[in-house]
Amino acid sequence: MIIQNNHSYLQVRNLTKNFGKFTALKNISLDVTENEFICFLGPSGCGKTTLLRAIAGLDIQTYGSIHQGGKDISSLPPSERDFGIVFQSYALFPNLTIARNVAIGLENLGIHTKQIKDRVDELLKMVGLMEQSKKYPSQLSGGQQQRVALARAMATSPGLLLLDEPLSALDAKVRSHLRHEIKKLQRKLAVTTIMVTHDQEEALTMADRIVVMDNGTIEQIGTPEEIYITPKTKFVANFVGTTNFLPSVIISKNSFKFGEIVMTCETGDLNAGSLVTIAIRPEDINARDVKDTDKNVIQTEVLHLEFLGSFCRAKLGHGDLKDTTIVVDFSKSITRLLNIDLGSKLKVSLPPKFIRIYLGE
Repeated sequence: MIIQNNHSYLQVRNLTKNFGKFTALKNISLDVTENEFICFLGPSGCGKTTLLRAIAGLDIQTYGSIHQGGKDISSLPPSERDFGIVFQSYALFPNLTIARNVAIGLENLGIHTKQIKDRVDELLKMVGLMEQSKKYPSQLSGGQQQRVALARAMATSPGLLLLDEPLSALDAKVRSHLRHEIKKLQRKLAVTTIMVTHDQEEALTMADRIVVMDNGTIEQIGTPEEIYITPKTKFVANFVGTTNFLPSVIISKNSFKFGEIVMTCETGDLNAGSLVTIAIRPEDINARDVKDTDKNVIQTEVLHLEFLGSFCRAKLGHGDLKDTTIVVDFSKSITRLLNIDLGSKLKVSLPPKFIRIYLGE
């Protein structure tokens, strides 16, 4: 898949990376726009970190090309590429103060001491760590160390910022706070940023666009809304968010059969008799004011109920579903209004506009 953009800052073309007989990246092509925040999202082993390392020159690709700012960097070593990088481990120097950690890249460039101090002070103020400048990494929390690593990566004003799962070592509350801080900093500095993550929530909340990867290929590229609302493949629908998958058979242009239940939905050009998988998100299944005249109504029973704070997640089965189960999310107000509890008999509908169809079982 190639995303064309006349203002793209980074162009990756036909990138392939082999490790012996194993192919980690398979003919990857994509464009990244200037100042854009892109997330490479996928499970472990999907190739997202290998792609980031190829862009950085840490693992040179077997085939393909990379251009940054109009310059071919395909064969350049990391030292000759224009990027800053933050690793999962932060890789701070334990024997250097926070200020020296941030300054180290500037010192290596031979920049005047006064300019270095001004730049370090500017960055430490920006990440809220000016008062910690004389401390050492071991004296800071994980979240503070992460911000130091970000400041260090940005010290030389690189054209590209690469983040390799920078939040994975932090607890949930700190992670949530730093998502906002990193995004705000990225906007303020107007730096093109690529972040690798396996955390779908991180990608959905931080990225301008998400590159979903699996088995060394790109499954889909799109905005967080596009990826979540209109996943192009069953893999994307399954990996990003929670989805119900129902093996079905196409009956006509406007209907399909799931088990013994005939349901209405636009089926496009699929032929009658085609085996498909129907997908619908738990929050899109309706249980309020369901009438027998509504489309795709099924009778169910609550088999399991899980309280998840702002909503309840129910597993529904029996009734029309027989041996199949579906997952439905109910707001707390709907749960109270319908008096939903274990064993409750419940009538729900699957609105056709929220149903997606994937060819194959």
